[in-house]
Amino acid sequence: MDAMSGKFIGLVGLGYWGRNILRNLRALGVLHTACDADVRVIEERRAKFPDIHYTTSYQDILKNDEIKAAAIAAPAALHYELVKQALVAGKDVFVEKPLALTAKNGQELVDLASSQGRILMVGHILQYHPAVLKLKDLIDTGELGRLQYICSNRLNIGKLRTEENILWSFAPHDISVILMLLEEEPVRVSAFGGDYINDGVSDTTLTFLEFRNRVKAHIFVSWIHPYKEQKLIVVGSKAMAVFDDVSKEKLFLYPHKIEWQLGKIPIAQKAEYQVVPIGNGEPLKEELGHFIDCALKRRTPRTDGQEGLRVLRILESAEMAINNRVSEVRSQKSAVSNETATISYQPSTIGNGYFVHESAYIDDNVEIGEGTRIWHFTHLLGGSKIGKNCNIGQNVMIGPEVTIGNNCKIQNNVSVYKGVTLEDGVFCGPSMVFTNIYNPRAEIRKMDQVRPTLVKKGATLGANCTIICGVTIGRYAFVGAGSVITEDIPDHAMMVGNTGRQIGWACECGERLNEDFTCSKCGKKYKRSNCGLSAFVTL
Repeated sequence: MDAMSGKFIGLVGLGYWGRNILRNLRALGVLHTACDADVRVIEERRAKFPDIHYTTSYQDILKNDEIKAAAIAAPAALHYELVKQALVAGKDVFVEKPLALTAKNGQELVDLASSQGRILMVGHILQYHPAVLKLKDLIDTGELGRLQYICSNRLNIGKLRTEENILWSFAPHDISVILMLLEEEPVRVSAFGGDYINDGVSDTTLTFLEFRNRVKAHIFVSWIHPYKEQKLIVVGSKAMAVFDDVSKEKLFLYPHKIEWQLGKIPIAQKAEYQVVPIGNGEPLKEELGHFIDCALKRRTPRTDGQEGLRVLRILESAEMAINNRVSEVRSQKSAVSNETATISYQPSTIGNGYFVHESAYIDDNVEIGEGTRIWHFTHLLGGSKIGKNCNIGQNVMIGPEVTIGNNCKIQNNVSVYKGVTLEDGVFCGPSMVFTNIYNPRAEIRKMDQVRPTLVKKGATLGANCTIICGVTIGRYAFVGAGSVITEDIPDHAMMVGNTGRQIGWACECGERLNEDFTCSKCGKKYKRSNCGLSAFVTL
């Protein structure tokens, strides 16, 4: 990149928070152009900052070679597309949180920034707050002792949004700080939430994080609270620290301790709090200054795209927990429609002899066999058992209470519902479909009418086929792509069409048998049996 100096940043979005970024970029002497689609907003900003060049066209920023970087403060739903366009245009990017609305899109932006050689930074402003930096120093120097618990409250009676819920609006700040303080990702995420003002848009959420070092954290956010509160509390074995962003004095140290009497009775030993002195820098100005420095010197930002992606994954985990339970309760028409349940989150795991991708969700009470691999965005529900050496593809849902045998392969976009059992060596092609209720209705709960489906050893279910519940698929049967199966299938039968009809017999190796039930590929011979075909056994 050519050396940058002077005014080289284009700002996109001049609304509620964008006006503060405008003020700071102008003061730092780097703002080239400010953009907003609303002419009225531009006129309001122009009245206060008439020396800035304004435009309603984002393309004016993307096509201007003098503009080397874009700062994006638009609504969260637009972040992905605006960041992508800026990176493709060869601009460095500073984007307000969140990086995107899905981890998939976030990963795409991170990969794009890397391939383009661009700087990508996410606006997690608290990591640039002097009080938070001092808090991190207290932890690193051991003044708090061994960390035990972190809690954060970000509450207000403020701007109610409909384009994003409170989790995505408030919680990214606290998740980012907690990850920074602990320097690791959680092994489990659970969440509760309520939508009291706008149906389907959470107004309050409570998120729990559990870490491998046994530290636990909770994050309570709400925009229907009677007063403003922004506190982060860190509890250590030697002392406790409080970051209060609403207070004039931002950081407090409480040297409370727990003493044990007779070796088994805990007694709290309280002490007077101390105000911890901190610097006077404005967090937003410090944050933007850091981005400018990284852009000029080609350095990786403290809150780069990877850091933003880690936060996104946790937000997605919490969101899924909330949405799963909300839909379940409402389907039962309960008066308590806002209670939510928990869901597990695990980073990529190779321990215990199996692999789980970091974007997969594993509920409690799930058994996974040695050598099994579970890939992106897959969800294993409680009570399910997965055998050894299985390969579970992307966007697969299994359970609850489903049993999968050893050496099975389940391709992308397959749901294996309660009532389905797969024996060893079963192949499920991409987007094939199982059902478990024969005559479902959206408004009538019929889970007590589940019809069991058994897929026997070695069977192949082709891409996009449909297996109607209540049938048995025989050993080494072969169901062609797009077929619809409504009745039991004999061992080794080869089925195609809607509804499925038999066109021949399949060998264990997957080849179609000759008329004399021999395989020209592997040489195996078969004979008729009560269940279909069976292999000859030579003595």
